[in-house]
Amino acid sequence: MSWYPLPIPSQAGRSVLVTGANAGLGFFTSARLARAGAHVTLSGRSPERLAAAVAAIRGRMPRADVDSLVIDTSSLESVQVGAERLLDRAPLDAVVLNAGMVHTPAARLESVDGNELVLATNVLGHFALLARVLPHLATGARVVTIGSLSTMLSTFRVDDLQLLRSYDAWRAYAQSKIAATSIAFELDRRLRRAAVDGAEAVGAASAVPRVHSLVAHPGYSISGRTPRVPGVNEPARLDRFADALQAPFSQGKHRGAEPIVHAVVADDVEGGQFWGPQYATKGPPRLAMPTRVSRDPRIGARVWAFAEQATGLVLDPARVGS
Repeated sequence: MSWYPLPIPSQAGRSVLVTGANAGLGFFTSARLARAGAHVTLSGRSPERLAAAVAAIRGRMPRADVDSLVIDTSSLESVQVGAERLLDRAPLDAVVLNAGMVHTPAARLESVDGNELVLATNVLGHFALLARVLPHLATGARVVTIGSLSTMLSTFRVDDLQLLRSYDAWRAYAQSKIAATSIAFELDRRLRRAAVDGAEAVGAASAVPRVHSLVAHPGYSISGRTPRVPGVNEPARLDRFADALQAPFSQGKHRGAEPIVHAVVADDVEGGQFWGPQYATKGPPRLAMPTRVSRDPRIGARVWAFAEQATGLVLDPARVGS
């Protein structure tokens, strides 16, 4: 693990939103970006846990430029309120779509909007957030969706995204991550088409998307191998012992955040890419290969259309910077 932490360039002057930032990958991503000088907005559904996360960062970095914003991605109303507050601030240079349910319910539950709860939290809330803030992103901004190894271990029922026919906790999680990844790659395709259309309209010779959408996954990153941070990461002694037994093929969430940070800041990153650990489950960031299903344009278009119908919002890449 001598590679950690990787050096990253100064992020002074950049503004980043990280969802689900009160713990885990979101917290360590936020802390790394704040240390590099970025203004980081940590969002989550609990004001108390967000306050603890902000305090933990400032306790180590008193001059860190961080603040918090309550957004519960399972609630479209909460997303709307949070997005409206973001629109009153400086344009965002990066959005890290990290919030999500990992420990999914044993039985199918629905969000306040009537959508399957895991799907609502992990996918639809982020889609609704992007639909509202995409025009507010700075030129060259990056939208980084957090992927998962689970996308390689499950089939995908694109005709049953609400899991009405059959539900189990594992499928709910894996299917939500496939859907999120699929939307991220579809966003990249639509951003590229919008750039071409815009270039043709003004007779430009080249077309570069004004925003880049890509995916980063943390490998197998677990709490018991993560440094203790009061109020943020406090695994029990038994959990640490159990997780230590998985050391050969796992890493802490602080290290799992590195591919995400790389996707936000590195020069060798572009839209449509899929970044993860070098050894699949652990290691420094490397460019990886997403599943065929998640990068299928036909499936991406279907998931996109479903998300627009479920949220009642249109995500229009042509409105970037408008």
